Amino acid sequence: MMRTEDVRRLCLALARIAGVGAAYYAGGRIGLLQQVVVDGAVVTPLWLPTGISLSALLWAGLRVWPGIALGAFLVIDALSPFGLVGLGIVAGNVAAPVCAFLMLRRAGFRTALDRLRDGVALVFLGGLLPMLISATVGAGLLVLSGSLPREEFWTGWSAWWAGDAMGVLVITPLLLVLRKVRMPRDTYRWGEATALAVTAVAVTLLATRSPLALLFLVFPLLIWAALRFQLAGSAPCVLLVSVLATAAAVTLSGPFAGHSLAEAMVNLQALNGSAALTSLLLSAVVTEQKTIRLKIEQACQDLAEVVEQLAPGKVAPRWPPTHDDGPRHRS
Repeated sequence: MMRTEDVRRLCLALARIAGVGAAYYAGGRIGLLQQVVVDGAVVTPLWLPTGISLSALLWAGLRVWPGIALGAFLVIDALSPFGLVGLGIVAGNVAAPVCAFLMLRRAGFRTALDRLRDGVALVFLGGLLPMLISATVGAGLLVLSGSLPREEFWTGWSAWWAGDAMGVLVITPLLLVLRKVRMPRDTYRWGEATALAVTAVAVTLLATRSPLALLFLVFPLLIWAALRFQLAGSAPCVLLVSVLATAAAVTLSGPFAGHSLAEAMVNLQALNGSAALTSLLLSAVVTEQKTIRLKIEQACQDLAEVVEQLAPGKVAPRWPPTHDDGPRHRS
């Protein structure tokens, strides 16, 4: 008979798998709300489940991969009868985030994203490279099954790859930072955070709804968020920009008006990719610099304590120095 502890662990593992599957399915249904067709290929500009899948693997490890498969099956089954093609697509959708997880673990990735190397690793090893797997498998199977014309393979492939990669670059940093975010303690930080949120909504609405080409206005906003709040501020701003820009591109409104749907998708992915890269890499650089400064201050404090112990009776200078510290001149 199984012991109570074993039963508890089994139930917890099944609950994790079910939770991942439910989150994948919910993200998939939300992503499909903005699907469009470009030259016969279904385009999902921001596929949320890839970011959800990679985040779940980074948190819980490989044991939750059945949840990814379950969620992918539910999404595909809701769209069309499930068959061999659907099974292959599920396999590709599982293999891509699993491969991303294994490469990130091999590279020594830290979920705190407090180093520039972590940001670069997430971009290339987490998003751009492993999502080639799901795009190649998915588009290839659609061509083989006759659902996608052979001459439109690259259109479907590029759309699939871009949507999966954007899901990682936009959603994964947000989910990772939400797990560790701390609320500001002082009034000034609350005021600045409120000002950032209000400005983000106003500027993004203006940039994505105005018929003028004002999409560049979101970048000073992302820089402000990254410099002052790191990922805790910039990741939600990137999500806001991506969602509102996607809604405008799908309806060919605002700065996307007057373009073909294919042109709008190219412009949209260029914006989403640039915004995600700016946010992620700048936040990682600022966080790494703050961490180094804190380590230097701690080392100076430790050195001051050692000096005090070696030379008792002599007052060691404080670190960091206060405004009252400084050269004192005899009168």
